[in-house]
Amino acid sequence: MLYKERNTVERLINKLKAWRGIATRYDETPESHLAGLHLRGAMIWIKDLTRTH
Repeated sequence: MLYKERNTVERLINKLKAWRGIATRYDETPESHLAGLHLRGAMIWIKDLTRTH
């Protein structure tokens, strides 16, 4: 069970890092970097909500 949860977290981190703004850290302040993480997280969440199974 722990492996499955770890895999889920690792896949999410890879999705976050795939976004260029986060991967290259162009943000100059920690606040703007955190805002980018929140924005990308919201984008992933919305995409998951709208996906049909």
